[in-house]
Amino acid sequence: MVNGVARVRGVAARAGGWSARHRWAAVVIWVLFVVLAMGIGSAAGRIDVKDGALPGEVGRAQQIIDDAGLKEPAGETVFVQATDGSTKATDPAFRSAVNDVIKAVDGTGEVTKVTSPYTAKTLSRDGRSALIQFDVRGDSDTAPDRIAPVLDAVKKVQAEHKGLRIEEIGSASMGKTFKDAFGDDFKKAEYSAVPVALGILLIAFGALVAALLPVALALTAIIATMGLMAIVSHVQAMSDTANSVMLLVGLAVGVDYCLFYLRREREEREAGRDAQTALRIAAATSGRAIIVSGVTVCVAMAGMLFTGLAEFEAMGLASLMVVAVAMVGSVTVLPALLSLLGERVEKGRLPFLNRVKRGKRNRGGESRVWRAVLGAVLRRPKAALVIAAGALIAIALPAVGMHTQNLTLDQEFGDSLPIVGTYDRVNQTFPGGASPANVVIKATDINAPQVKQAITDFRTQAISRGASDGPIKVTLHSAENVAVVDVPLIGGSDQKKAEKSLDLLRDHIRPDTLGKVSGLDAPITGQVAGSKDFNARIVGAVTPVFAFVVVFAFLLMLLCFRSLTIAITAIVLNLLSVGAAYGVLTAVFQHGWGASLVGAAGVGAIVSWLPLFLFVILFGLSMDYHVFVVSRIREARLQGRSTRDAIQHGVVTTAGVVTSAAVIMVAVFAIFGTLSMQSMKQMGVGLATAVLIDATVIRGVLLPAVMALLDERNWYLPKWLRWLPDMTHDESAAAVAHPTAAPHHGDGDRDRALHV
Repeated sequence: MVNGVARVRGVAARAGGWSARHRWAAVVIWVLFVVLAMGIGSAAGRIDVKDGALPGEVGRAQQIIDDAGLKEPAGETVFVQATDGSTKATDPAFRSAVNDVIKAVDGTGEVTKVTSPYTAKTLSRDGRSALIQFDVRGDSDTAPDRIAPVLDAVKKVQAEHKGLRIEEIGSASMGKTFKDAFGDDFKKAEYSAVPVALGILLIAFGALVAALLPVALALTAIIATMGLMAIVSHVQAMSDTANSVMLLVGLAVGVDYCLFYLRREREEREAGRDAQTALRIAAATSGRAIIVSGVTVCVAMAGMLFTGLAEFEAMGLASLMVVAVAMVGSVTVLPALLSLLGERVEKGRLPFLNRVKRGKRNRGGESRVWRAVLGAVLRRPKAALVIAAGALIAIALPAVGMHTQNLTLDQEFGDSLPIVGTYDRVNQTFPGGASPANVVIKATDINAPQVKQAITDFRTQAISRGASDGPIKVTLHSAENVAVVDVPLIGGSDQKKAEKSLDLLRDHIRPDTLGKVSGLDAPITGQVAGSKDFNARIVGAVTPVFAFVVVFAFLLMLLCFRSLTIAITAIVLNLLSVGAAYGVLTAVFQHGWGASLVGAAGVGAIVSWLPLFLFVILFGLSMDYHVFVVSRIREARLQGRSTRDAIQHGVVTTAGVVTSAAVIMVAVFAIFGTLSMQSMKQMGVGLATAVLIDATVIRGVLLPAVMALLDERNWYLPKWLRWLPDMTHDESAAAVAHPTAAPHHGDGDRDRALHV
């Protein structure tokens, strides 16, 4: 107590109080931070993840190429096939088309090393198809941006030869297709997400200004983080994927945090508090919940830093930064804006909508629907626990047989893109030709007789032992003592069969040939190898990431609620939510149950990075709801209510904001479920499903059922843990509403009683 004024405890309460007293200063500081972060980031430029950061043999192969100073060009292929069943590749009309293709692509000035199929002997066994191969000039990283004239030239030749199928495929053309589709998908998602979130907020608040505030804060947090990402990229490389994930997470948590704060402030004003008192209460209660939730989400995101994968590390760091920025903004600039706006936050009210909303709520902001549901749960908590937990476990069961892999082009896009058909036809006619394995050979002397013989033996055995049907191409770089051998794998676009061919190369053919030459290194890379190595690294990262996230989340819950029971319950319920999401993903995308409803028929696998990504994201985001609901329950308990009454009060008073936040998240994530790329579709469906389950079954049924059964044991803290620092800093609405009053020691006694 200072000068007769009780000091409000807690970082959130103090930050909110300072911001409310120094309104313009807080707003100006926030704007300057956003502008400076974006300005410095733009000036610094962003450094993106390089291929050399990939795991396993794929990364080692890229390192050899980089160390040798080689610039591997982007390889392209034009597939020419007779469609009438009688024309052969040796016929004059077919030869004429091949010559026209060679002249056309060479005439663009964008290609080099154009090889005729008659010289390279790249003709199909049935004699009806041929491959014209060439390289794209310049840097392979920028080849997708320069391949358009070549694609146009091939299309013109196709128009002149109606009896033949003439199509181009290769790393540059596939890169362009992927980049265009990825960009179009995310533009669609980004353009849709903000209006959808704003529309839901307008319904939730019934006032335009109140609805705009969360979106404005989320967008400014995202803008600032984009600048910070560019700065940080000079230490930890970033990527387009990390940027997209940051946008997704930033919008979700930015809107959520503001929603929590605004709803509590509005609830206190509706209860008769003046604006300043309502703001103090919101800062001390919801503000604290935001900080606890934000720190927990940041810890969860930090789990991705333990994968050893540069792409994941970039996603984890970008997500962590945007959550931290949104959290700071919610407890600093938001109170300042609310203080500045005052009653004007209700500007743009929708009278009809507000009448409907009042009809659905009891006095005090309590949801009548959730009060009815909760009443049934609290009357029969054992039955509710068994039914809800049993249903979620049943939903999670398909995840036991989950199969993960990097999706092939046809799995990723289905038949939505023309190049997918080309990819399938090339792989059917020339198995593995569309995505060959690449053996990168480094020797002391690449032209030594024993090295040349080993390469010859490798080529011979790759075909004779059933790993490839050929043709196998060898490119020598004598000055650098490096050779690259391209091996089309038997299995083609069938990932499982292609991996068997890859294993045969790596585990048997390579040791029997190249492996007998002393000092020779020959890592095998390529699309199939990349998928296999990436998947192996992800599987290896599961245990340390899971352990880190679970242990630190448990410790945070223990410190912030000073209850062993609450900490254990939070972990178990979140794991159950994640497990159910895994089950839905496996059932829909792997087993095909209801896959046609989301346009995912025939995928047959889960993209390899998604399970770990979902775990980290969902474990973090679900803590938003858990912390918010349990904080309200604990607040009510500290005010003297019984545990059962506190549960009912906490759940029904937070049901509206949790529902609104969940609806926004589900709607935003569901947008990704409508995109053309299967990996994005899987991410959207997984996230939307988990959030929906978490906000309804977990928070509305399981949490109150478990807490009702535990009763006073909810607040159990063993004596041997009472040395832990007290980070609760709970402030009851009554205490914060009268800051000039002397501290009430009874609350402290009651607080200590909760820890018994």
